[in-house]
Amino acid sequence: MDFEKIAKAWITAFNEKNLSQLLALYADDAEHLSPKLRQKRPETGGVIRGKTELRQWWADAFVNLPTLHYQLERLTVGKSHIFIEYTRQLEGESDLNVTEILEFENGLIYHSRVFHG
Repeated sequence: MDFEKIAKAWITAFNEKNLSQLLALYADDAEHLSPKLRQKRPETGGVIRGKTELRQWWADAFVNLPTLHYQLERLTVGKSHIFIEYTRQLEGESDLNVTEILEFENGLIYHSRVFHG
């Protein structure tokens, strides 16, 4: 499995606001952990599960953050995961250094964790 290719497709999907392309990279029961989730939706405890919740979270972001852009900095590929380092850019906000870990099973992302710098 070419995790680097998937990670680059992931960045492209975010930058193009292509929700279908993004969700196609995830397992149906994928889990996503993020400090932004904890901040914006405290009832989640920072965790969402499944494509329905992922779709709602990212659709909201794409509508409310139309200038959101991820600048890929570095990829580190493991046996079943990849570390993506990128800069989160948003008009009117300071750039934010982010690391995201994507864990794979059967060629799909089943677990993702976001760390903000």
